[in-house]
Amino acid sequence: MMTKILIIDDDPVLQKVYRTKLSNEGFSVIAAMDGEEGLALMKKERPYVVLLDLIMPRKDGFQVLEEVKGDRALKAIPMIVFSNLGQESDVKKAKKLGAKDFWIKTDVSVADLVKKIRAYCCA
Repeated sequence: MMTKILIIDDDPVLQKVYRTKLSNEGFSVIAAMDGEEGLALMKKERPYVVLLDLIMPRKDGFQVLEEVKGDRALKAIPMIVFSNLGQESDVKKAKKLGAKDFWIKTDVSVADLVKKIRAYCCA
């Protein structure tokens, strides 16, 4: 069975790059353009890991983390913030809300992303 990854990011270009690379590496990838759509997909698809951007329309990443934290069925899904925001206050806030990890997009190559996800979910 393929490991299902949900990408919640409003950048269609980045979403396509990550979706293609992760799919080529054997992951099953689903994607959402905003937090609201992402939460709906989490409930329906039950991904193994979620890559979550912070700055998005409708519901931002912090709001998604808040909702997931309060949902018994969803809070077991590892939420990994994957954002361009990298201030210590953002990292602390995300982790306090339940993010398992915080990766800054500019610091992680696509190849590194695959390695990190593999280490995280397939060890």
